[in-house]
Amino acid sequence: MKPIILHGHERPITQIKYNREGDLLFSSAKDPKPNVWYSVNGERLGTLEGHSGAVWTIDVNWQTTRVMTGAADTTLRIWDCETGVTIGIVPASSSVRTCGFSYSANMAVYSTDTQLKQQCEIAVIDVRNADESIVEANPILRIPIPTSKVTSILWGALDETLISGHEDGEICLWDIRNGKKITSVSDHTGAINDMQFNKEGTMFVTASKDNTAKLFDSESLMCLKVYKTERPVNSAAISPILDHVVLGGGQDAMDVTTTSTRVGKFDAKFFHLVFEEEFGRIKGHFGPINSLAFHPDGKSYSSGGEDGYVRVHTLDPSYYDFCFDY
Repeated sequence: MKPIILHGHERPITQIKYNREGDLLFSSAKDPKPNVWYSVNGERLGTLEGHSGAVWTIDVNWQTTRVMTGAADTTLRIWDCETGVTIGIVPASSSVRTCGFSYSANMAVYSTDTQLKQQCEIAVIDVRNADESIVEANPILRIPIPTSKVTSILWGALDETLISGHEDGEICLWDIRNGKKITSVSDHTGAINDMQFNKEGTMFVTASKDNTAKLFDSESLMCLKVYKTERPVNSAAISPILDHVVLGGGQDAMDVTTTSTRVGKFDAKFFHLVFEEEFGRIKGHFGPINSLAFHPDGKSYSSGGEDGYVRVHTLDPSYYDFCFDY
């Protein structure tokens, strides 16, 4: 299994995303130029130029017609996926930390950081007819978050709810019609770095600084499974075809220079979804893994690291043959 190594960023990767068909891979990093790649051979399709700060988050809609990026230059940009032209720019009060298209792609959500004397807030905007005029348009919904800032966000079922993960480990479920909190749980003790759904959207996995990843039910927020590691977990993804979860992380970036890659534990770990047991590791990065994504066909996965590389791993036949005895 020889990975395809994509090098188009000068700074650490912040997020990677596949489109629905899985033929394109989108990557954002702490440099101002998000990239688009062909996932099959690693050829770079192009870059999205326009931001002037670190790009924290990237998302692509269901039809792969539009891409959305949020950056430290306090803007959210919507791009035409085919041409790479900016369709609209949404100004924010502080850094845009997370963003996501709804399933219908009629709406989009983004959240901002607590900085510049501004408090964190979640905003939902209408992107059906996004163009230059979106600058003046007011969000449909604003939810101020006075407590702990939002570090990860997902759309709930039927675009009726939002699930937010916070820096203090809390997970909240919001009703989008009135902006009220439906329920919240605090199963994590550290910041939540990443949240990703399974294929059906019935469960999601969280990755946290408290050295665990946990599986939650999407509607009740009940904690179903816990995957323990010995390092902070930065990202976790659920396989679309098998009962497997892949976890990526490593110690904090500032401590990396003092350890070798072997001690730093920068490998991606595979856990069984149900039995919570680790059964495989894949090495490669020279630093913590910041983002993971499974290909929609489940036959490969990608990882983006602090070293600025995106690695596309195609899984060997032996991976599918492996099964637990029970």
